[in-house]
Amino acid sequence: MASTQKCQGKESPAPGPVPNGVIRLYSMRFCPFAQRTRLVLTAKGVKHEIININLKDKPDWFLGKNPSGTVPVLETSSGQVVYESPITCEYLDEVYPEKKLCPCDPFERAQQKMLLDVYSKVIPYFYKISMGKKRGEDVTASEVEFTEKLSLLNGTLVKKKTKYFGGDSVTMIDYLIWPWFERAEMMSLKHCLANTPVLSKWIERMFEDPVVKATMFSTEDHKVFFDSYMDGNPNYDHGL
Repeated sequence: MASTQKCQGKESPAPGPVPNGVIRLYSMRFCPFAQRTRLVLTAKGVKHEIININLKDKPDWFLGKNPSGTVPVLETSSGQVVYESPITCEYLDEVYPEKKLCPCDPFERAQQKMLLDVYSKVIPYFYKISMGKKRGEDVTASEVEFTEKLSLLNGTLVKKKTKYFGGDSVTMIDYLIWPWFERAEMMSLKHCLANTPVLSKWIERMFEDPVVKATMFSTEDHKVFFDSYMDGNPNYDHGL
């Protein structure tokens, strides 16, 4: 099976072996976790192919590769399989050492991992608030908590006095944090950034990053998919 944009469902035939000199990514076009891996693949210029998965109607052969049924999943030409987004990204940075995205310094690398752990507790708020609003729930308390967490991220940048979370150029941590901020406007969360000017400037810079531009979707496309997801019938192939 050649690299294809359209998602593969339960009845889709299993793909053949991964060709030599290529790494395969099992993904879903609108998944922010899989976008992390797409960002890293693009940033590093790794030759790859993508097979998108219907996450509501997963093929059995895909579950054989990752029993949890989540994306992203990487597969090599020797049949090795790696999954979970931070693990896939770190794996790529080690296997393809050209243009390293992770810091070489052990302390700086540890700092990025600690920040990622902090950020992992922020991600649920993007969904809790946006989905709550769609359902007509009162999300005031969640918005207050979310705003406080964004202030901490803003403070991290203020303290570092750098343009990005890893320094004055984009590094791994920026790509791991980014996908949800690409969706902030679609999720009607931009007002929560009102008092985070340095974080807002980081968002502006990231939107101008060539790798982000190459992997992103428009706010309108994100909205169409998100609305279809909320309606219980996700349109994985929107725009194709």
